[in-house]
Amino acid sequence: MSIIYEALLDLHAEVVIKESIRKFREVNLYKEIDDALQNGDEDLFIKLTNELKTINESSA
Repeated sequence: MSIIYEALLDLHAEVVIKESIRKFREVNLYKEIDDALQNGDEDLFIKLTNELKTINESSA
């Protein structure tokens, strides 16, 4: 296997892992936001929605 091909595979694996982590955090944020809404915790809701916005902006 060539060095360039291995480097490309490593890069692709890194991108896939980072996207998986981002998606996992996004799904958990939606759940935490729902919980904050149900509990009437406005401060936590704002904090979590800001984090979600940041995650979504960085992936665009």
